[in-house]
Amino acid sequence: MLVMRRRAGESFVIGDGIEVEVLEVTGTRVKLGITAPESVPIMRKETKITREENLTAASRVNQGNISSLLHKLLR
Repeated sequence: MLVMRRRAGESFVIGDGIEVEVLEVTGTRVKLGITAPESVPIMRKETKITREENLTAASRVNQGNISSLLHKLLR
């Protein structure tokens, strides 16, 4: 892991197409601005973990049970 210090208004680049700028630092919070190609997905880590957990849970659901519940709801 690379660790660097930046102040508000300073930035760093990752590869050729991604720039990360420190926009604001207040107390224990840091606001970042990220410029990247549209083809590069950017998301918070906790959002990615939640999404992966939801997909895993959804893949375990029995389709027969879903059909049965849907049938009961549409009566």
